[in-house]
Amino acid sequence: MELDPKYDHYDFPTTAPVAKPGHPGHLTEAQQAQVHQLRMMLETEGYTKRLDTLTLLRFLRARKFDVNLSKKMFVDCEKWRETLTYAGQPLKLDGRTINLDKEVSEWDKDGSFKKKVSKWYPQYYHKTDKDGRPVYIEQLGKIDINAMKNEGIEYEHMLVNLAVEYEKMADPRLPACSRKAGQLLETSCTIMDFNGVGFGNARQVFGYIQEASGMSQNYYPERLGRMYLINTNWLFTGVWRMIRPLLDPVTVEKIHVLGGNYQKELLSQIPAENLPKEFGGTCQCEGGCELSNAGPWCDPEYARPAWWEKKEDDAIENRPTEVGTGEGATAAAGTTAAEEGAEAKAPAQATA
Repeated sequence: MELDPKYDHYDFPTTAPVAKPGHPGHLTEAQQAQVHQLRMMLETEGYTKRLDTLTLLRFLRARKFDVNLSKKMFVDCEKWRETLTYAGQPLKLDGRTINLDKEVSEWDKDGSFKKKVSKWYPQYYHKTDKDGRPVYIEQLGKIDINAMKNEGIEYEHMLVNLAVEYEKMADPRLPACSRKAGQLLETSCTIMDFNGVGFGNARQVFGYIQEASGMSQNYYPERLGRMYLINTNWLFTGVWRMIRPLLDPVTVEKIHVLGGNYQKELLSQIPAENLPKEFGGTCQCEGGCELSNAGPWCDPEYARPAWWEKKEDDAIENRPTEVGTGEGATAAAGTTAAEEGAEAKAPAQATA
């Protein structure tokens, strides 16, 4: 795979472990040309962020290498990142709109939000599966929107937190996992626990899932490796039968609906020592697995500062070859040279 010296500043492996068409390290000449074409189109419109090869490939794969559709998806994503939205309107916290690139480094610095939310909706990354991918766990049956509101946590806070966690999966989690595995890892292994989901809370659970799924599909393409839906009941089974035909067959292949008899299959993919005890593993992190943040991203041997943690004076100046007058140029207007350098290097670290 041909790397671009302007945008591709990776310090982790860049070849996918499985030789699938369109995946890093396994491109045809035509696909490599489509990467160049997409990048040039975006540069012409003034975009300078996230133009690294791995990121562009994810958008191209998500749109079957249709360059025009991939460009639209990318541009829509950049607009969303500039101002996060909820239900089609700008999302606001305390009267302010949210720019994701600026928010990610400031969000929940002291961990107090995560501790508060974990009581009413445990959602966390915890160690890795047997392929080296980060394991992400959500316990949907414990969602209590009213209790969170009493704690001052609104729906908007949850969506911002979800977006920030996607960013942190992209960097530093996936790069650290790739370094440890010695091969490129771009996806996660997800466990969605439906224990406790019933008529009483189904509406708020599925409402949140709908918003979260939209964020994932529209703005974080090609991030799902495997998904295990455990403790599902007849209510979910009925919903699943309706939505399954609407999903891409490639996505459906990654989703495993296991019901209550799930331990054996989970342990076939996740080492027992990495799986929390409540799901059939042996891990019992001090203070609780949901708050441990355990994984290669916390190991000094594999961890590196994420793009959003780096100082501006550590960044490399990285200007596009051609700056146009499109929306991307407008969004970038007014930044200093140091800011432009920091933003341009960011994608190589965070292929979000």
